[in-house]
Amino acid sequence: MIEGFRGLAQKSQGQRKEMDFLILFLIYVALSLSCMVVAIKFSRQSQEYFARISHRITQMIGPVIPRWLQVAVQMALHRLIHQRNSFFLALHLVLEAAVYGEYSWEVFPSCLELGFTFSILLLPYILMLGKMYFFYLCCTSDPGIISPTNHKQLLKVYAYDGILYQRACICSTCKLTKPARSKHCRVCNRCVHRFDHHCVWVNNCIGALNIRYFLLYLVILLGMAAAVGTVTVSFLVHVALMSNLPQAMYVNNDGEHVPVGILFIVQKLFLTFPRILFMLGFTLLSFFLLAGYTTFHLFLVMTNRTLNEWYKKNNYRCHRDTSCPDRPRWGHLYHKGFFTNMKEIVCPVTSQKKLR
Repeated sequence: MIEGFRGLAQKSQGQRKEMDFLILFLIYVALSLSCMVVAIKFSRQSQEYFARISHRITQMIGPVIPRWLQVAVQMALHRLIHQRNSFFLALHLVLEAAVYGEYSWEVFPSCLELGFTFSILLLPYILMLGKMYFFYLCCTSDPGIISPTNHKQLLKVYAYDGILYQRACICSTCKLTKPARSKHCRVCNRCVHRFDHHCVWVNNCIGALNIRYFLLYLVILLGMAAAVGTVTVSFLVHVALMSNLPQAMYVNNDGEHVPVGILFIVQKLFLTFPRILFMLGFTLLSFFLLAGYTTFHLFLVMTNRTLNEWYKKNNYRCHRDTSCPDRPRWGHLYHKGFFTNMKEIVCPVTSQKKLR
């Protein structure tokens, strides 16, 4: 083992390049996912800002780019951002297929050879089946579309708070009076009861009638990432221990025997299992992003808020002053306690009778 790591030390410069590539790849994945999350999270509030940036960039590079190409790019971006499409839905499935493909091709059979429990190895597949069920419901179920037939009934469900939701506010597109907590989705071109947000990953609005499916979808998706990541990390740790990598040593330039560090171990594993390390890096990054997003949504549910209301609260927050000492703070009108809030998610409120 020592002789083997002598060669590793002699070739450290070339392998450090591989290690640098791994670090750069992980940074690239982290930045890409972070930018994607930020863009999706703030797209509704920042469309005008991004439009101004796009206009300035077009003015700078316009003279050197053919007009037909500019028009094609603008049409593609408009189609991608402002119209309902299946791009992100397909991207989600492709990324998931890539992760599970690598898991099934290398991790699963290798773990079987090492004697891992079969039920543990099957857990990611079981979670995937549950996720696909709720993913399908999120994509196809009615989020709570407001139509002329149910409009009058939905008007009585929630009281108007006078802050975010005003009486007699008519949707200019649907030509219907907006019920409290509803919103017109510009992507789907429809008003949605208890509108939360438009999710590009399921290509559908999230509202009163499918928020419970969306939450279960997020929780199971988080469990999938945790299961795949845990099994993969266990496999790599098992391989490292079987190879005695933590006890291995190499000879430095002074001829001294020095224990290898964690970076050398990761480097060795990366050189041996590059695709598994790529998959693991992406899975771990996805897990932490999903954990934050899922926790935030659970917090909103427990306090009976929607994502749309959370975005708007800073602009419409009511400050107590001498002119309106009894005016309530926003956020307490719809909060009925933890159990009542959860019941509202499980059994969506669609009539005044149910609300009582």
